[in-house]
Amino acid sequence: MGRLNLLLVWSLSLTLSLYYLHPISAQLSPNHYAKTCPNLESIVRQAVTKKFQQTFVTVPATLRLFFHDCFVQGCDASVLIASTGNNQAEKDHPDNLSLAGDGFDTVIKAKAAVDAIPQCRNKVSCADILALATRDVIALSGGPSYTVELGRFDGLVSRTSDVNGRLPQPTNNLNQLNSLFAANGLTQTDMIALSGNLRATVCKWVPFAFVHVLGSLLEWLIFDNVSSHLCYCKV
Repeated sequence: MGRLNLLLVWSLSLTLSLYYLHPISAQLSPNHYAKTCPNLESIVRQAVTKKFQQTFVTVPATLRLFFHDCFVQGCDASVLIASTGNNQAEKDHPDNLSLAGDGFDTVIKAKAAVDAIPQCRNKVSCADILALATRDVIALSGGPSYTVELGRFDGLVSRTSDVNGRLPQPTNNLNQLNSLFAANGLTQTDMIALSGNLRATVCKWVPFAFVHVLGSLLEWLIFDNVSSHLCYCKV
């Protein structure tokens, strides 16, 4: 990923982490766990670094997981909740079936590392761990680090129906994509930054209409050669 691309993705991730909260208002602070789990950030960073060393897919997989979580019910980790016999959860919606297992595994391993510390056990939300992990994969891939505000609540409700119409589709045109991001308080630059994450993923070709609409923008801001690299996430 180019430096401009990383900076844009960092900006978008920071925006998501600050803009989206659980519907129940949370008071966020970088020192939220200072007394209950003072070494939280180093614990998460170590777990994420270990996962990153195993596979670079950790980076795009975690970024995409964070985005899919935040765009549906806010950054509440509801995308991590498993379906039950009576309920199909967000992760089983068709738009989420291509989310890479490495993204989920990153959060699971980081959470396990946190809970392995008696002082921290069951004190830190998965939503905060996902936000921290996203910051850490950006830094590990060459982007900047930044302060993460903490104190999010984990969502208790996760339904496939909540995903409908909330995530970008490969057939969306530029106006549709801009409208979707604008509805979530994000700009066209944010939209392009997220699309820039695609280059670091395992990809498949998208319909030509999508290439035609976004090609020139992505080529200018992100890609070295759009005709060779334009694809969308399937990690």
